[in-house]
Amino acid sequence: MLDTTTPGTPVTAPPIAPDPAPLRKRGHGLLWTALAVLVAAGAGGGGWWWHAHQPPPQAQAQPPIKVPVMTAAPRTVPIYRSFPATTEAMRAVPIQARVTGYLVEQGAADGTDVAVGALLYRVDASDYQAALAQAVGQRDRSTASLSYSKVSKGRNETLARDGWASRDTFDQADSTNRQNEAGLATDSAALRAAALNLSRTEIRAPFAGRISRSQVFEGSLISVAGATLNTLVQLDPIYVSFNPAEANLEAINRVQAQAPIETTVAVGGGASSHAGPVTFIDNVVDRTTGTILMRATIANVDRGLLPGQFVTARLHLGDQEGALTVPQSAVGASQVGRFLMVVGKDGKVEQRVVKLGDNEEDLVVVTDGIKAGDRVITGQLQKLKPGTPVEPEDPASPPAAK
Repeated sequence: MLDTTTPGTPVTAPPIAPDPAPLRKRGHGLLWTALAVLVAAGAGGGGWWWHAHQPPPQAQAQPPIKVPVMTAAPRTVPIYRSFPATTEAMRAVPIQARVTGYLVEQGAADGTDVAVGALLYRVDASDYQAALAQAVGQRDRSTASLSYSKVSKGRNETLARDGWASRDTFDQADSTNRQNEAGLATDSAALRAAALNLSRTEIRAPFAGRISRSQVFEGSLISVAGATLNTLVQLDPIYVSFNPAEANLEAINRVQAQAPIETTVAVGGGASSHAGPVTFIDNVVDRTTGTILMRATIANVDRGLLPGQFVTARLHLGDQEGALTVPQSAVGASQVGRFLMVVGKDGKVEQRVVKLGDNEEDLVVVTDGIKAGDRVITGQLQKLKPGTPVEPEDPASPPAAK
């Protein structure tokens, strides 16, 4: 064949057609992949349809929870009323001197419990001893003068009766005798005053109690101007004063009329530690507060109470028969009020809304909501709700493990 192209022009080779074999293999792979996806989707849909049309499994019954219970039974419980109160000393006196002098001794250390008559302070007694000796001498002189005047009076009385002495002489002797009697009485009084002043150099406790910190020290000049040396308070017994509301007055008066109301005292919300009877009820109700002042006299042998403490006074106002009591720990609280968990007839938990009365140690009186014979659940309460099946345990048996 002749070459008709222009000289110098490059010659282009004709295009080569692709091989159809690889295309056929690629198409077969895609087809098999699509078929696999369709089969998997069909299997998944069928599994879902099969599970969806299976009947639901039957729920397993919850086993009963073992719970401790107590059977509500009527019993007699004491009736108490509690009031905030304060303690007061029966007697609190400032210790003061009645003579002037230098303090030579403090007989009891600060804060000491002292018996009646115990030495608290001693003032220098030298001046008062001298004054006492002078009073004794004056009294002895007056005694001697009176002795002579008595003899002289008797002698002149005899002479005047027999006419050997004038009446005026007898009257003079009688007057001298009476003057000497008066002088002896005066000197005897002065002697007692000197002895009294000497005894006052020793300042002693007028009653048993506890002294505070001293305001004077050895070497201080003590005067009778009213300066307080110390303060003595009586601690046993001690007063506890409180103010019940007027609404409680009728019950308190009724019990107090039969016998003094026994009152117990607790400090800081703890257990009662001291006791004594109500000894004072005021004669007027405070109109501004609607309360009345009362006071109990409390034995305080251990000096555990001090004046000025805030305490709780609990009055025993009798006994309540047929009361139902439950542990305070068994009582729950909700928006509807206080409630108890009770074992129902079918062995399931019932929730009872209750009304509560007085407390007795760790028990509380239930006035409404349960009846005698009800089995009150006392433990495992955090695991329970109404309708929960339970298995009551004998109260004597050990509690179930939580």
